[in-house]
Order: sequence, then C-alpha cells, then structure tokens
Amino acid sequence: MSVAIPDAVPPPVVAAGDAGSGTFAYCSQQYRVVFGAGTSARLGEEAERLGIKRALVLTTPEQQDLGRRLGRGLGDRLAGLFAGARMHTPVEVTNEALGIVESRDIDGLVAIGGGSTVGLGKALSLRTGLPHIAVPTTYAGSEMTPILGETSNGIKTTQHSQDLVPDAVIYDVDLTVSLPPHISAASGMNAIAHAVEALYAPDANPLTSLMAEEGIAALARALPRIMTAPADPGARRDALYGAWLCGVCLGAVGMSLHHKLCHVLGGMFNLPHAETHAIVLPHAAAYNAAAAPEAMARVARAVHSANAPQGLFDLARQLALPRRLSDIGMPEDGIARAAEMAVRNPYANPRPVERARIEQLIAAAWRGDAPMPH
Repeated sequence: MSVAIPDAVPPPVVAAGDAGSGTFAYCSQQYRVVFGAGTSARLGEEAERLGIKRALVLTTPEQQDLGRRLGRGLGDRLAGLFAGARMHTPVEVTNEALGIVESRDIDGLVAIGGGSTVGLGKALSLRTGLPHIAVPTTYAGSEMTPILGETSNGIKTTQHSQDLVPDAVIYDVDLTVSLPPHISAASGMNAIAHAVEALYAPDANPLTSLMAEEGIAALARALPRIMTAPADPGARRDALYGAWLCGVCLGAVGMSLHHKLCHVLGGMFNLPHAETHAIVLPHAAAYNAAAAPEAMARVARAVHSANAPQGLFDLARQLALPRRLSDIGMPEDGIARAAEMAVRNPYANPRPVERARIEQLIAAAWRGDAPMPH
C-alpha cells in the first residue's frame, strides 16, 4: 500500500495496554492509497499503472461536470462518462452502465464521488473483473471496503468479496472543499458510524480499535469547524483523514445492529443514506451501550463526552443534522415493518437483537428522541 499521511495530522499513539492480551486476526486489504492536496492530478498516472487504456468515468448526475474535468486528466484513456449513479446501487442502474462497458470495450473504471458512485464502480468491477480506481469526494468510506450493498425491488442485499476493494484510491483534499457543509456533516457522521461499530465488532482487534477511535476523534474535531469555515484546509484534511480511517475499519471487521438497521431503512423507504446513519447511530449505540462498555468509553473519549450515545446525539445536533426519521421521509406506519425486517438474519451484535426493543429503537429515532437504553 502506498500512503502519504498529512504532516499536520499525527498517526495514533499506542498507549500502554492498547495491544490487548487476547488472540486476534487482522487482514490488511490490498490496495494503493494516494492522499493529499491536488492528488487527483495523478489520475492518469494511476490508470497507466493499472494498465487501463479505455476508462469509463462514473458519477452521479450532480457530479458529471467534475467527472468531465477530472476525466480530462486521463487523456486518450478516457473512453466515456456514465453519470447515472444512484443511492443504494439499484441493480437496474448497474445493468445500464454494464451495457456501456460492453459496447465501448471498456477496460477500467474510475468512480468519482461518494458512496453511490463507488458502489456502482464496485458492482461493475465485480461483474466484469475490471480494475477500479476510486476518487472519493465525500467521507462515506465505501472505497475502503470489500462490501457492496445493492437494491432490487426495495430490498437491499449485501455482498462481501475481496474483489470489491478498489485497486487504487485517490484522496484529494481539494475535492472536498466544495462539499456543502450539511453534506459534509452527514457524510462525516456516516463515517463515524463505521468506527463506532468497529469498536464492538465480534472480530474487533487492537489495530482497528486504534484506527476507529482516532477516526472518530479526527471527524469530531473537524466537522464543527467545517460548519463555520467550510474552506478551512486543516479541517478538510482532518475530516478526510478520519473518513479514511473509519472506512478502513468498515472494511476490516464486521458491522452490527446499526448497519443492519440503516440497510433496512434505506432499502425499504429510499431514505438518504448518510442522514439515516446520522439519525440512527445514537440510538443503536444506546441499545448496545451496556453490552459494550469499553467500546462506549472509547467513543465517549473521542467525542469529548461523558456518555457516548448522548455525545453522538449532541454532535449531530451541533452539526444541524436531521434528528428524526420522519423528517427524511420515513412513514410512521413503516416502523413495525422495518423492525420485522431488521430482526431477520441479524448481524452479529454485542446485545441480542429483540423484536420489541428494535421497534422501540426505530420509533424513538422516528420521533427524534434523545437516545435512551432500550
């Protein structure tokens, strides 16, 4: 892995006892990371390194102008632009893009954007085996994971495969400066959710726990600064650094109740992905708090709060994020249906997933209540 960490952000320090005493396994993903300011100028270089001669650039409709601008850096390697990426990676969108891949003899993919676009790149790469370069413009973290969530007929399913990990990731701090503060905040809370769950994952280990706490702390100090000074380069660098660490955690260990709930809610009601994470996270943390005290202590320390769930709730409020699922389009009559779906094939979780308690959790998030133990 090729990595450059910004000088202003020190790597985490291993404190006494952090190495733990138990047996654990840590798998390092095989990808290349380029981090810094202006690094998107190296897109052509990365494509050449991977042997890509006919690249398809992927974006959402809103980011197609950025896709065209960065695509010019590919020179004669640019073979097309597909600007149809959508939230939750609908299968029909993937099939549409696959038709372009096949008709234009595409031999490489460049996903420029957030989780929606990176997800499309993963879906195409999985189906074709083509090399995939990710250029994230948000803090979602999908580019760091061997995970793909796809939606078909309102149901979101998740796949895990090492083939899903992009071959190269270009983190360009400059690309995040124009990200509106409210989108930055929601995307950053989404990233924090990855790290919170990594701390109480059944396969958690000392390395991912270090990265998780540092990632939460970096985002918790950066996001409020971005809300008041969106162009602050230090805040943007800290946020992207934190998002990278949180994404690594998401890709390295299993996720639990929070991610299951967000996948269910997003797939059933087509809710905005990042805002759903921001709303549900304090409630999922409260549900698991008593069963994961060490994880909650690290979260509380990272967000400078005496109580982890309340600290996460207060951070989201400070960032002016929606606090109610009802505010982002979830119908009240969907609470029971979502609870029923959430307890089917539950993810591993530190506390048993109980149907009645999960319905209470979703109802509290729907109303926007402060997080309380369930």
